[in-house]
Amino acid sequence: MRDTYDLVIVGAGPGGYVAARKAAGMGMSVALIDRGPVGGTCVNRGCIPAKALLHASTLYREMKSCERFGLHAEEVSFDLQEIYRYKDEAADRMRGELEEEFCRLGVDLIRGSAVICRDRMVRVTDEDGSVSVCQGKNILVAAGAKANLADIPGVELPGVMTSEELLTADAHRYGRMLILGGGVIGLELATVFQSLGTEVTVVEISDRLLPNMDQEFSDALERILTGRGIRICKESILERIEQGKEGDSGRLVCRFVCDGKNNKEAVDAVLVSVGRSPATEGLFERDVPVKLERGRIIVDDFFRTNIPGVYAVGDVTGGIQLAHVASAQAAYVVERMNGRKPSVIISMVPGGLFTPVSIIPSCIYTDPEIASVGLTEEEARKKGVPVRCGRYVMRENGQSIISGEEEGFIKVLFAPDSDELLGAQLMCPRATDMIGEMATALANGLTSTQLLYAMRAHPTFNEAISCAVEDSRKDFPA
Repeated sequence: MRDTYDLVIVGAGPGGYVAARKAAGMGMSVALIDRGPVGGTCVNRGCIPAKALLHASTLYREMKSCERFGLHAEEVSFDLQEIYRYKDEAADRMRGELEEEFCRLGVDLIRGSAVICRDRMVRVTDEDGSVSVCQGKNILVAAGAKANLADIPGVELPGVMTSEELLTADAHRYGRMLILGGGVIGLELATVFQSLGTEVTVVEISDRLLPNMDQEFSDALERILTGRGIRICKESILERIEQGKEGDSGRLVCRFVCDGKNNKEAVDAVLVSVGRSPATEGLFERDVPVKLERGRIIVDDFFRTNIPGVYAVGDVTGGIQLAHVASAQAAYVVERMNGRKPSVIISMVPGGLFTPVSIIPSCIYTDPEIASVGLTEEEARKKGVPVRCGRYVMRENGQSIISGEEEGFIKVLFAPDSDELLGAQLMCPRATDMIGEMATALANGLTSTQLLYAMRAHPTFNEAISCAVEDSRKDFPA
């Protein structure tokens, strides 16, 4: 560990490790500080373990219904301990790859809790209480966020967990589970445990699942999940959680209001998935005058805080909480530090519009997958932005027919005059892989004409994009 670095990074998640990799590659001396393992929440307690469980549980569900393909698998079962071992191995492997890369690049990985002091000094306290200090010519804060716990009586009881606790807990086969929150994390984990035989109830306070998604997609996903046996309670409130008594069918008793009626449900576990808050508590020394607003670090358009030489990216700024957003912002900051033109943009203003359009892809790893970029039809309507829509139903797609995955659809939005792409929403297998093409098209201002220049292979899920684009042109002059 040196006394001074070109860049000191606090937080080793997707923002921090991308910044470290890029800065070291540009010749900067770099220190990367985190109290936990490399990879942050994403690698260790979030994205990677959750998607590993999704992969395993989806395979199991598909195996149980393989007769439709002329296949027979007798007494299909699963070993939950082995599934969790596979999940942990996925996280271990990614973490190991990152650590090897940092060693190769000369990044100093420092374990401990960081406190940012005046004059860009950082005090680090490790597990045994030892204290060390280093200084950065620049400091990048990428400390991430922490899961919220709802203010509900009984939330402290054993068996009530956040997603981070659930994903790091020992394997346990739950008979019944209640999930508070019908957002991305809640629904992904609802899919996992329902596929593995758990009876799942989702309690959502708003009038629909995935409140930030297009209504059409929310409704379609609700139909699919309900059809698989997941109970969905919208416009509902979880009032309290109680310890189960003798005679109850679960360890916990949840009392909630659904459809205007009082409900009581005994469950083995409660997953609280009601959002995340910036992890800034104790991050700055008291005499450091950093600007905060409700716990989030205030930054300008270049991710600079009010303190010269101190930057912040990702969840800690309270913006869009996605791993790839933190990574893109981190790359942007490091490139600007080195006098280079940033290679990533976050939003753009298409020709003829006076409103910025986000080009950040959003992905939901349910089955079928959902992915979105740019404007939705609902957002366009609210903002008064005229759009021309194209739509394609996946049941007509050859690859969907072959694979038996016929649920879902694709929607694309174009500006009526300039014909530029304004947004795309996909609900189909591989949607999270396919959305990259649409994000690239949006970032480069491509038109429906230009999107049709490229042939898409047949049979693929991806060729459905061509069909949706063609549908958007039915009333468009040739």
